[in-house]
Amino acid sequence: MIPALPCLLEMVSFIIGGISSRLKMKDPSPACRLQLRKTYEEYEYFKDGDIIIGGLFTVNYHMVPIESHMFQTHIACFNPLPNNYKNLLTFFYGIRDENSRVLQNVSLGYHIFDSCADENKAIKSILQILSGPGKTVPNYSCAKRDKIIGFIGDHYSKTTLPMAQLLGVYRYSQISYGATSHELSNKKLYPKFFRTVQNHRAASTILCKLIKFFGWTWVGILASDDDGGEKEVQELTNIMVGEGICAAFIIKIKEGSLENIHKFQRSLQVIQKSTAQILVICGSNSFFMGFSFAYLEKQLSDRTLILYPSWAVQEFLLNSFPKTFNGSLTLNSLPRNFSQSAEFFNNIRRVKYPKDLLLENIWMMFKGCVTNNPKKNLHFRDFFNLSFQNCTGEEPVTLIPGLNQNKFSTQVYISVNTMIIAINALLQLGEPTSGKDVPIYTIKQQLHYVLKKLTYTKESRTHPYYDENNEFITKYYINNWIVFNNISRIRKVGCFDPWMVEGSGQFSVDVTRVVWKNSIREIPKSQCSETCLPGSRIIAQAGIHHRCCYNCVSCSEDSENCIRCPDYEWPNEKKDLCVPRLEDFLSFRMEVITIVAILVSVLFYIKTVLIIAVFILFRDTPVVKANNKSLSFVLLVSIMLGFLCVFLFLGRPLDITCQLRQITFAVLFSVAESSILAKTLVVCIAFKATKPGSRWQKWIGGRVPGYVVITCSSVQMVICLLWSSLSPPYQELDTHSYHGRIIVQCNEGSVVGFYSVLGYMGILAAVSFIIAFFARTLPDSFNEAKYITFSMLVFCSVWIAMIPAYLGTKGKNTVAVEIFAILVSNAGLLGCIFFPKCYIIVCKPKLNTKMCLLDNRKIVVGYIE
Repeated sequence: MIPALPCLLEMVSFIIGGISSRLKMKDPSPACRLQLRKTYEEYEYFKDGDIIIGGLFTVNYHMVPIESHMFQTHIACFNPLPNNYKNLLTFFYGIRDENSRVLQNVSLGYHIFDSCADENKAIKSILQILSGPGKTVPNYSCAKRDKIIGFIGDHYSKTTLPMAQLLGVYRYSQISYGATSHELSNKKLYPKFFRTVQNHRAASTILCKLIKFFGWTWVGILASDDDGGEKEVQELTNIMVGEGICAAFIIKIKEGSLENIHKFQRSLQVIQKSTAQILVICGSNSFFMGFSFAYLEKQLSDRTLILYPSWAVQEFLLNSFPKTFNGSLTLNSLPRNFSQSAEFFNNIRRVKYPKDLLLENIWMMFKGCVTNNPKKNLHFRDFFNLSFQNCTGEEPVTLIPGLNQNKFSTQVYISVNTMIIAINALLQLGEPTSGKDVPIYTIKQQLHYVLKKLTYTKESRTHPYYDENNEFITKYYINNWIVFNNISRIRKVGCFDPWMVEGSGQFSVDVTRVVWKNSIREIPKSQCSETCLPGSRIIAQAGIHHRCCYNCVSCSEDSENCIRCPDYEWPNEKKDLCVPRLEDFLSFRMEVITIVAILVSVLFYIKTVLIIAVFILFRDTPVVKANNKSLSFVLLVSIMLGFLCVFLFLGRPLDITCQLRQITFAVLFSVAESSILAKTLVVCIAFKATKPGSRWQKWIGGRVPGYVVITCSSVQMVICLLWSSLSPPYQELDTHSYHGRIIVQCNEGSVVGFYSVLGYMGILAAVSFIIAFFARTLPDSFNEAKYITFSMLVFCSVWIAMIPAYLGTKGKNTVAVEIFAILVSNAGLLGCIFFPKCYIIVCKPKLNTKMCLLDNRKIVVGYIE
């Protein structure tokens, strides 16, 4: 015997429940031999090689004591699951495929046991693998040479945890293909533990996203009554609470004794009475758990099931219980395609593998094939109530439900694949020329370092096989199980991509592809209470502690617990329905303010056009030519367009109209005021220039008024340009000022920009008023200064009064105030400046002559064109 590590009797005694006393052995080396409980059949698979991979695979899921000869009691493993046997076949395929493809000059062997989902059996099997052939002796290997490199397994957390504890002591790397316990993510306790699945927290999070996506808040949970089921239920319920989802009931199914069957029957009544239409299936997938669906067919016929990844791989359930699982949603990773899978499965026949006891038991269980062992036939007949038939042994394993999909287990294959790739990487460093040169100890110690660094490429992206928790991160797919015309199929309806950013395609579901179980083929509803309508609030139901179960009562005006309507809706009079709010703006509909504004604007527009026509007809008369007729036409056109810009203030505000109304109004009024300022300056300069030798004579001419208009208008244009570039006006929906109404208005964007425009207009008006006031007494028969004085007085009065009115109103009244100011100020300019001239031109034509101008005895200044 070859000593391996110091004896750890106390630790082993704690794990397996006791060891025998020390026995004297023929070999001089001291050792501790264990008296292990014998099993009725030992499911062991061994193939020698230069390197050996150990492993545990749970195929049977139940252990019972049975009596054998001489009153001895043995432990027998029962309930072989076909899908679990597929995991074992995938391991054999991976060893064969990877050994021939990757490893060179080194043969790969294995030593495998069925753990039978039992912790004690798992520890016994690990010690048997470590001790080698012969008697099981802890810390000693009876093989000529220690060849164990690492371990693969197990499937369930309850056997994987003690397995990881024991292998951690001996510093072996381990890769599990199904254990989801969150405890195994603790790298301080299990530094060399890896797994090709994620812990159950990840699956619970994704399933809660799925439940929340469909608006289900009231779901039932059906789980296995074991450690795995307990932890998954605990994790699921914790996440559900955070997402506002309640568990209507939690039923745990235990491997059946008579007492548990009675308890299970009581659970049937709970499911029948519950209003939850959604059931989550989680925990370990045992034979009894699967068999229980035969009793649940009536209760689940109209309910939708959601299956955890551990259940999603049991596709034979869809064929066995189509009424129960039709329309179910499952979460699993996409199986890898293997080109040789069909050929491999078709070659698995009993005549080729007569020593494969698991294959023999599966044929007994699912096809009733009798064996050559009468006692075994008797045990299976009594335990499972089977009737037997003779089988040839030539039947392919694909005839067994669960093995007829010709699919390998992706998780098992990745476990084998990554371990062999890591072994090969370490072999390349030593470059052994033969199997005897393989540095077993070095590979064993360095294997976990290489496993952490392995990467693969998918969809043009490189990903590590194992993350910081030594877990294989993969894309999850949401599938829909469908039965149509007795043909079952699986349809992909969504996915969860862990490498995508949350909220940008990480979780997606195509609802149109989902086929539901109900007759109307619509998304089922699963709520304890109907959603309270807007205008009502939630109160707890008496005697019920679920927050998803409540009553709805009408809200009071000051209730803080009311369900608020959206910003663009408002409760009706009964406060049981949200209705769209009325939009408040100065529309073109038959409103008094709109009609008056349109009529006044059109009326004064027509008057302005008539005045322009009169001025054009009498353009050569003294009244028209006085004080620069070109400025008169510019002023008239700006006034005319000012009346038309009122229409920009009517109708539903848009971003473009909000910008145009303010900029157009500001520019037009600036041009008008600049023209008035130029007219006033013309009068002053003309009389100043009458004195001999006056310096003002050089300013007399047609260019000065044009410069004044262009310069003053350009300043306003620059202000408007800066305003519209930095912070332009835009449409705004005010939902807070009035109940039941939405004020559609223009937000000025920049308050500084808005008041800069008004301020500059005020400056032009004030300067024009001051100059015109001092020029009103100058001697001229057609002196406009006095008229400009009155027009500027009206203009300033209107806009000074407009500012507080503008600030003190909201909604369409604000717009009405601005329209009023535009119309009145424009009308004041038109009336004060041009109506007197039109009166002379039309009604007093005798005054519109040059002779009348020369008859004036006062100092007369010639008119300026």
